[in-house]
Amino acid sequence: MNILNYIKDNILLLDGAMGTVLQNSNVEIGKYPEALNITHPQVVCGVHKAYLEAGSKLVLSNTFGASAHKLNGCRYSCEEVITAGVANAKKVRAQYGAYAALDIGPLGRLLEPMGDMTFEDAYRQFARQVKAGARAGADLVFIETMTDLYEVRAAVLAAKENSSLPVFATMSFEENMHTFAGTSLSAMALTLDGLGVDALGINCSLGPVEMLPMVKELRRWTDKPIIIKPNAGMPCLVGDKTVYNITSKQFSDAMLEIMDLGVNIVGGCCGTTPQMLREFFRQVKNRKKIPKEPMPKISAVCSYGKTVVIDSVKIIGERINPTGKALFKQALETGDLDYIARQAVEQMNAGADILDVNVGHLGIDEKDMMVNVIKKIQSVCSLPLQIDSSNNDVIEAGLRVYNGKAIVNSVNGEKQKLDGLLPIVKKYGAAVLGLTLDEGGIPDTAQQRFDIAQRILRRAQENGITKENVFIDCLTLAVSAQKDAADQTLRAVELVKKNLGLKTTLGVSNISFGMPNRELLNSAFMTMAMERGLDMPIINPNSDTMRNAVYAFKRLKGQQGAAEDYIGRFAGFSAKSSKSREYSLEDCIYAGFAKEAKTATKQLLETRRPLDIVENCLIPALDKVGKDYEAGKIFLPQLMQSAEAAKSGFEAISAAIAADSSQTFEKKGPIVIATVKGDVHDIGKNIVKTILENYSYQVIDLGKDVRPETVVQSAAEKGAKLVGLSALMTTTVKSMEQTIQLLKANGIYVPVMVGGAVLTEDFAKKIGADFYAKDAQASVEIAKKIIG
Repeated sequence: MNILNYIKDNILLLDGAMGTVLQNSNVEIGKYPEALNITHPQVVCGVHKAYLEAGSKLVLSNTFGASAHKLNGCRYSCEEVITAGVANAKKVRAQYGAYAALDIGPLGRLLEPMGDMTFEDAYRQFARQVKAGARAGADLVFIETMTDLYEVRAAVLAAKENSSLPVFATMSFEENMHTFAGTSLSAMALTLDGLGVDALGINCSLGPVEMLPMVKELRRWTDKPIIIKPNAGMPCLVGDKTVYNITSKQFSDAMLEIMDLGVNIVGGCCGTTPQMLREFFRQVKNRKKIPKEPMPKISAVCSYGKTVVIDSVKIIGERINPTGKALFKQALETGDLDYIARQAVEQMNAGADILDVNVGHLGIDEKDMMVNVIKKIQSVCSLPLQIDSSNNDVIEAGLRVYNGKAIVNSVNGEKQKLDGLLPIVKKYGAAVLGLTLDEGGIPDTAQQRFDIAQRILRRAQENGITKENVFIDCLTLAVSAQKDAADQTLRAVELVKKNLGLKTTLGVSNISFGMPNRELLNSAFMTMAMERGLDMPIINPNSDTMRNAVYAFKRLKGQQGAAEDYIGRFAGFSAKSSKSREYSLEDCIYAGFAKEAKTATKQLLETRRPLDIVENCLIPALDKVGKDYEAGKIFLPQLMQSAEAAKSGFEAISAAIAADSSQTFEKKGPIVIATVKGDVHDIGKNIVKTILENYSYQVIDLGKDVRPETVVQSAAEKGAKLVGLSALMTTTVKSMEQTIQLLKANGIYVPVMVGGAVLTEDFAKKIGADFYAKDAQASVEIAKKIIG
């Protein structure tokens, strides 16, 4: 039976941890556990068999880290490892009537804007894995343990476009209901559901008890089958072994509570063994699938970390558009992406909820520019985007690299336009904005525009786009040319809202074209339209008059959160313009503007000493970023962009000091950091290095898979003031402990901080570490304490 038919009526029992069981075998795992598919196939098959005998209905191939990047240095290629891995899983599963999945994990490199790997490169690496797994005969693609929505997006597109296999996808969340990279549960669900995955959910990082509230939240956002694959609690050290702190009964009890919510795809992750899962599977073997209660349909769009629900009036910012904007046109012609990024940040700070992005301009490659602009904007701005173009190829290119669920602006009632664009909207899981015009142009009457809206809705639904993802623009015409233009538009909005129940939008400022005191007309018209059912006015949020009219309307109508928003915005309010302004160095660092940060630093150097700028501008700005990161106000992408901006400021400082022999500036430290022996995961270590260097610490990075002796030698030779050790896998924590012991055995009593996904503060103490750094910002606080 096809696995998709199976999960319609049955509970699908997954397997547990491959690495945990391999760790307890007598085989040396080494740097490349996936190579065991070729060197020790009987051991890998033995793990699969143990889970199947425990009751698993699906086993994941031993290919979690089988990307070309992670296998760099291995004697076997990505294709060889995956072919062998899928073959091993298939060989065993055939005896049990089970399924074999191609397992795909993270690539081990940070994607843009946090790292140097492009979205396109990530897609190509995942495509290689998918093609190899499909050729080997996998029953489905199982993408797991992702923390970056951009990376899982690349993996899903690669799976959908390079095979016909079902696709399951899970991400790893922390207790704040965000991933390490800042992705929210709602953003994951909206994005992956839209891309057409067959099931989605959560795995790793936490135990089943901690995952229960996450399951409740996730159910609000998707009707897809939900996957839950928790760890066996949290890791701890018993003797010289890493174990997890939950019993089989505790695991089973918590998982049964999760399944009562309608979850029917369940298994285990780190620390779970065949023995642990056998008890759980015994209890659910004859259990019937509990149907999920249908949740209310939600109109929403998202970026990687911010979800905007259209449950009250939302502002779409109109400023990223060359029409009538000479400076914007110049920025497009010269490729000045920083200028465009500033427009995005200014609108976000002014109160926009969504940003319209239009880069159509003669003399440029609009498709290439759209890709570059979207990547730039989403590196500094967390708002969802509306991709605006009359060219279908441009829209598809933008949707492909957009990290979230976007709005497409726009289709209309023309058959050719509907036929060409709606399949693209469906493929990328976007919402679509429909203009009420067709081959005959813009109708004069409200009824005619309503008829086109009906046609757009019907065609969208025929293409699989649900009603809550169809928005209608009833079109605003200038009252200077047509005296009843406002009345017909308002009547059309009301018809669409009352009879179709769709969300509506309008380009408000068109109403006043050719008239004096345009802002007055715009504000009055927008208020009338909101009363008739306008949900998303497209306006300039930098206009105090327009923005404040929205806040006042929402407060008077008693819309969701309006009272708090109004008081928060206007308590102690004094009238002042929200127009573009000059950015201070601190502003540039917080916003992540690298080019502007360097310029601002150079300007300060004209009147201030370099060390004064470091101590009173750069470091305080980084501290503010760090505090907001710790408070969950910003996430890793913003932290990394701010670090890059600060780096450009430090470059200007260094150049000034080098040119002036009277100035001296010594870095603090040194700090020796390394990913320990046997572990090739260095994302966390690299982030720590970047952040520490921006606080003027000298960081000596020994790389990954570093032997304890190398750490000891470097710490002694360099006179290290602090040592930082990183490990991602439970199998390599022992190397971390050995490194700490060897440092002490050689009389090097330098403080040691440790970090990594498998560690906790108690765990760190048990292996002899002095400090536990739960993230990069924590490493800075430790360095301040030790070094100053």
